[in-house]
Amino acid sequence: MSLNKVQLIGNVGKDPEVRYLDTGVAVATFPLATTDRAYTLANGTQVPERTEWHNIVLWRGLAETAEKYVHKGDKLYIEGKIRSRSYDDQNGVKRYVVEIFGDNMEMLTPRSVQQPVYPQQPAATSQSAAVQSAQQPATPQTTQPKPSDDLPF
Repeated sequence: MSLNKVQLIGNVGKDPEVRYLDTGVAVATFPLATTDRAYTLANGTQVPERTEWHNIVLWRGLAETAEKYVHKGDKLYIEGKIRSRSYDDQNGVKRYVVEIFGDNMEMLTPRSVQQPVYPQQPAATSQSAAVQSAQQPATPQTTQPKPSDDLPF
């Protein structure tokens, strides 16, 4: 058995580049930055902040959503798989690329901070309402437990 799963929370480095294959399938690519904070070890050694850049690849509906709603600077949660590939550059040198193929994406930047997509939006359809609700930050909702949820243990 094996497992290939990645979970990232980071900031979009540039607007997604979206292309459509001949079959009409959308593919979005963009860089995502994750940063480890600086810290000091017990012996006083300071470890500086470190930023890693990840190449994100989204397909089909996720790519179309990214094209419409994801912008440089937005904070995203991406869940997916690591994929690596190689190619020969213009000089015939073999290059290696590591990419994150996203299976799930959540937009964590509040809508009030995001750039407006359309100056005037028509009445929300069920699909756009679902996308708009996906833009809400993932915050825990406090609700009263249902009586059936009130277990003694």
